[in-house]
Amino acid sequence: MSNKNYSAYLFLVLATFCWSGNFIVGKFATVYEIPPLTLNVFRWISVWFILIPFTYKEIFENLPYIKKNWFVISFMGVITISTFNSVVYFALNYTQVINAVLMLSAIPAATIVLSSLMKIEETNIFQLFGLVLSIIGIGSIISNGDIQKIISLDFNKGDMWMLVCVITWSLYSTLLKKNNFKFSQFTLIQLMVSVGILFLIPQFFYEKSIGLELNLDKNFFLILIYVAIFPAIAAYYFWQKGIEIIGPNRASMFIQLMPLFSAVMAIIIFKEKFELYHFVGATFILSGIYLSNRKVYA
Repeated sequence: MSNKNYSAYLFLVLATFCWSGNFIVGKFATVYEIPPLTLNVFRWISVWFILIPFTYKEIFENLPYIKKNWFVISFMGVITISTFNSVVYFALNYTQVINAVLMLSAIPAATIVLSSLMKIEETNIFQLFGLVLSIIGIGSIISNGDIQKIISLDFNKGDMWMLVCVITWSLYSTLLKKNNFKFSQFTLIQLMVSVGILFLIPQFFYEKSIGLELNLDKNFFLILIYVAIFPAIAAYYFWQKGIEIIGPNRASMFIQLMPLFSAVMAIIIFKEKFELYHFVGATFILSGIYLSNRKVYA
């Protein structure tokens, strides 16, 4: 196995780790009554100002190429920056973190379907079997080893909104591999954010119009710092690098690490106990990811 593959795996693990923290922090934002869409607006405006000193030269140097690919870059910005992230924070007002992360476990399956339809990457038996193992592992963790809890999960409108996230993220990951842009990952993030912010501003005014006010207190700024740096800049960079190296089908399987990381964070932060079902779930998830990265040889 090449060093490039190992680098991709590291990038993807780091991305999912940052995003796992994003769900927990996003839930804290609802506890502190921070308007979800407003938080997303401030998040990406902060990202834009952080990145611009490092990306403006490359943007100007590649203006003809960017203009040529402006439509797909804009579309990717709308479905991720404006849609996916806002919907996640919005959905967490109506559902539990555990339900939200469970819904995201459908991303690998959706990505496999889209990349096959768009003729970007073929699916093999190892990826399908690995997907099944990972879903079993996720089920073990979110149910505390009790299958009855999976059966009786109450899906509300927050869970339904998470389906939008599944579709948009799968489409973004597939388009990322299909286009293989020649500029840096940070520049791609900058361009996507530039478009995405335009569609975020109306969301900000919408929340103000319905009486949701933002308190600029310590809790808000701590949450803003985390969501701007880790799940935004760092995670997007890691995810894009990983897909660039191993493709969307294999990369999307790493999404299945999020329930595992969420459980680990709960054990560390909230002093929850490490149970047998955590070990079983982790074993299935890691086995699934390993299998999905195997190649079929003739």
